[in-house]
Amino acid sequence: MRLESVFGLKGRTALVTGSSRGIGAAIAEGLAGAGAHVILHGIKPGSAAAVQQKIVDNGGVAEELASDLSAPGAGRDLIDRAEAIAPIDILVINASAQINAVLPDLTPEDLAFQLAVNLGSTVDMLQSVLPRMAARKWGRVVSIGSVNQLRPKSIVSAYAATKAAQHNLIQSQARDYARDNVLLNTLAPGLIDTDRNAHRRDGDPDGWAEYTRTLNWMGRAGQPEEMVGAAIFLSSQACSFMTGESVFLTGGY
Repeated sequence: MRLESVFGLKGRTALVTGSSRGIGAAIAEGLAGAGAHVILHGIKPGSAAAVQQKIVDNGGVAEELASDLSAPGAGRDLIDRAEAIAPIDILVINASAQINAVLPDLTPEDLAFQLAVNLGSTVDMLQSVLPRMAARKWGRVVSIGSVNQLRPKSIVSAYAATKAAQHNLIQSQARDYARDNVLLNTLAPGLIDTDRNAHRRDGDPDGWAEYTRTLNWMGRAGQPEEMVGAAIFLSSQACSFMTGESVFLTGGY
């Protein structure tokens, strides 16, 4: 059996939300490298232009859509616009909102924003894309979760709760769509060294180094590129007998 027939994504179209930077950008580049036509997504027009150019320069195919996923109905609209480009075979739900606050300090506005982006837009996108995938008898949904969905920290109480709810939604739909060859799974990273953590890393390098040394068995933060292999697996034919599961990439914990 050739690896291309198992892991290759030639002829597939993938929409990767939140792919202008960080984990989403790395996954989008990886899927393109595996042969997928990638539709990038950022909040503002042009925000994923650098990632798009990098994919094209490496011989891939990529386009860009913009959408603020905190807006009502934005997830459904994003799927509709992506489907107008090409039928979506792979949906990577990566865009998320994380506002650090212990529960007593969590404001209604911050809670509502995280619920809208992390859960509301996920519901919108799944309602729109899953029936289309089912009609075509092939689909992959990769939800980017978090180790916090299983082991929450109080400083991210709301974020962790939305990620747990997001995976619960993935599991319920995985059951409903399994016989249509539409498979939904969660890729749950631990701490990844992205610009989301830049203020902490750059503001207190010694504190960051000490924190990451004791965080996991490997004693370091992960890199966005280290999420790519699992994302390709979950997006490909290699994942043909797996659905409703979480894959944790945490460095050991």
